[in-house]
Amino acid sequence: MQKDDRFYMKLAIEEAQKAAALAEVPIGAVIVHNDTVIARAHNLRETSQNAVTHAELSAIQLACEVVGSWRLEDTVLYVTLEPCPMCAGAILQSRIPRVVYGARDPKGGCVHTFYHLLNDSRFNHECDVTEGVLAEECGQLLTDFFRSLREKRKQAKKEARQQE
Repeated sequence: MQKDDRFYMKLAIEEAQKAAALAEVPIGAVIVHNDTVIARAHNLRETSQNAVTHAELSAIQLACEVVGSWRLEDTVLYVTLEPCPMCAGAILQSRIPRVVYGARDPKGGCVHTFYHLLNDSRFNHECDVTEGVLAEECGQLLTDFFRSLREKRKQAKKEARQQE
């Protein structure tokens, strides 16, 4: 029995929650092949201090190891936030045929927001894209994370002023 997109997006949300627990931007990704999860990952940029450790790239790297190929044909990538240009490029290069994402990224999304990289016929690969799966829940994770970050910074400034 084939599981639905919501099931796998919930797994991606679990990954995003792991990122948040590490004080990372809460973005999670899951790659599925034949109804089996072959890779799970979350953002680790702050932890690794490496600009390329986005959830999607880490999941793609793990999936390539599992499949034994750079071609991730017959897979589906589930990610909580619309991919950035770097991740969209990796998706195209790895030949992932289908991408499902939760929330749009108004500051860097390159699937629908700024560009349509995954559906640009000038590339030698295009993806079937489904957007908005559990979008509210995915977006709320990000809203809550950044609200908390702003509150912590505000509190730190207040404490610094009190110590002066």
